[in-house]
Amino acid sequence: MRANSIYCLLTAALLPLGATAGGSHSHDTVTDQIIDQQRALLQQNTEGKGFGPQAPRDIDSLNGSNAVSFNMAPPASEMNLCNIHFHKNAEHKGGEFTRFAGNGDGQGFSTGYQYNGQLTKAELAPVANEICPSKHGGLSSGDTIEVHYVHSTAQVGPGATLGACLNEAIKNPQLRVETQVYVLVNDDKAADFMKLTLHQKRNGVHQALNIPGNTGTPVQYTGSTTGPGYNEKGSPFQVSWSVRPQVTKVNIESVGQWCKGNAFKEDHAHGVRNLVVNPDLLSNIAG
Repeated sequence: MRANSIYCLLTAALLPLGATAGGSHSHDTVTDQIIDQQRALLQQNTEGKGFGPQAPRDIDSLNGSNAVSFNMAPPASEMNLCNIHFHKNAEHKGGEFTRFAGNGDGQGFSTGYQYNGQLTKAELAPVANEICPSKHGGLSSGDTIEVHYVHSTAQVGPGATLGACLNEAIKNPQLRVETQVYVLVNDDKAADFMKLTLHQKRNGVHQALNIPGNTGTPVQYTGSTTGPGYNEKGSPFQVSWSVRPQVTKVNIESVGQWCKGNAFKEDHAHGVRNLVVNPDLLSNIAG
């Protein structure tokens, strides 16, 4: 497969439909039937075709029967950080993010999973500024986001889209996503998203310096790229996932600051892929 073809496919996994900056947008909520239909099409379009295990999943459930196996990617410390992006609401379910946000608009927005804990009135207070505005709406105090720190075995550096994880020398690098779910709060004493996304080259590889290390033992599993573009079709890419089960509260203003300028050219939250529930599309997680 040509490199630009891989780039397009990987980018499709990241970018939600119509996700561009500017303006607000209201969503019609779809019925359960729409998501059921999308899951039925996903099963139909993958059955018997050899697709490997998919993502996202319920990290509290270890069961899966997908027969395609591949080696876990090396530790993130041995790989190059190539991209950081985030989704509004968690794509994964489990740990401290199990509250279903609703069916959304059928295209990956206003769905996913939210923090299941309690926030104070002060933490939920609205802020004066728009935070990461887009046509699908911006962010508000109390929102949950899932951040993907994407790593590659290719000799690459931090850049825009998942295409930054590839180069001409290796067209099938191993990919790893270190995943942390954050809750946005109106509190300048909460974690600073600018610090949480700091990166620099260490020991010859690009590294994210401050991924939280106090949010529980990460659930490790083999899966795929995500994003709402794969609600009705399988992702052909193999990804090693590491998902932390506990959340970290982050100052919402610092997320807004990050969206105004970063090495990854990210300025808005992306949509989520439906939770994959078909055991035939999930790997078995060793207990």
